[in-house]
Amino acid sequence: MDAAVERFGRVDVLVNNAGVSQVIPASRERPEDFSSVMEVNLFGAYWVAQACARVMGAGSSIINVSSMLGLIKSQLPEAAYAASKAALIGLTRDPSNQWAARKGIRVNAIAPGFVETDVISEMSAESLDRFLSGCSLGRVATRREIEAVMVFLASHASSYITGSTVAVDGGTSGH
Repeated sequence: MDAAVERFGRVDVLVNNAGVSQVIPASRERPEDFSSVMEVNLFGAYWVAQACARVMGAGSSIINVSSMLGLIKSQLPEAAYAASKAALIGLTRDPSNQWAARKGIRVNAIAPGFVETDVISEMSAESLDRFLSGCSLGRVATRREIEAVMVFLASHASSYITGSTVAVDGGTSGH
């Protein structure tokens, strides 16, 4: 954060896009497994947002990258991931209220669905078809589609939006 301010003079936009997941049945998940996911997905996002909010000015934007699994159930056993991403949505609402009122900083979240990534490209066609069966658009998102929503939320075009979560999941969370 300090390096960004030193180099650019200010911080206008933060995209909190860190995330880890572990596919472990909830009945076998150990406390340290659960905690390690929370450390990155929730606590890391919060501490970075807090640091940026200290130096951001009016009109700045924080965008938390949650997941459709913060909105709906998963087909895989990933309780820690789903809990962390749901908590990140909650963590978007409260600071949005505090920081918008006091500092003019907007805080929003996006909840992407399946996106073209290395993980998706390594899935079998059967697995991908099963996952996409609940997606209204029947396909994965491109990175550009996710980036476009981030650019919108970072821009003045969304100047009256704060505390919101935008599902970018092809209609999956609408089922």
